[in-house]
Amino acid sequence: MDFKDIIKISNTTQDFVPLKEIRNGVAVLKDGSLRSILMVSSVNFGLKSNDERAAIISEFQNFLNSLDFSLQIFIQSRRLDIRPYLAMLEQRKLDQTNELLKVQIKEYIEFIRFFTDQNNVMTKNFFAVVPYTPAIVNLKQGGLLSKVLGKKTTASARDQANSNFEENVAQLNQRQNVVKNGLMRIGLQAEPLGTEELIEIYFKIFNPGETGTPTIEGAPEKK
Repeated sequence: MDFKDIIKISNTTQDFVPLKEIRNGVAVLKDGSLRSILMVSSVNFGLKSNDERAAIISEFQNFLNSLDFSLQIFIQSRRLDIRPYLAMLEQRKLDQTNELLKVQIKEYIEFIRFFTDQNNVMTKNFFAVVPYTPAIVNLKQGGLLSKVLGKKTTASARDQANSNFEENVAQLNQRQNVVKNGLMRIGLQAEPLGTEELIEIYFKIFNPGETGTPTIEGAPEKK
């Protein structure tokens, strides 16, 4: 999916956004490099004993020192959108036949609305961004083929491009597994985001005022 379907800003601003497309659960940048994003669980460091804290810090240091590639740690902090929950409660109130329970649900809805209006209820998500930059020869191969073939895309050229992409994704997945295993030793679970999840997270980053999610043409509906 092209990033123009995700980001709703002017063409001038789009020139500064490095994202080219999202394909097979991988973010492809304009320079040809790839990014895999893993959603990572959290641990309550404050509730750990001194020995446990020291062990976590030591294991995290060992994990970072073991990497031979860069790793970006990204924390997304957003105000919790309580509207879907309130809509569900409103429906429960309409379906309720017991008048006393209806009153109690109504009072609960009013309490939730008041509490969230008076307090910023935040939600935090943690991500690890794993990069892979293909060899320069692979990046330039498409351009050379275009010149030789008179800038016409042939079936063999497309097959070669797809083959290169799959090889690069395989290299990226190896790095991804290294990060997953390293975080697991610290007691953290990490799972890679799929195509739909990547589109949704980029959509929300580039369109903070939007409340919905992007429509993905041809994708199965979520149940």
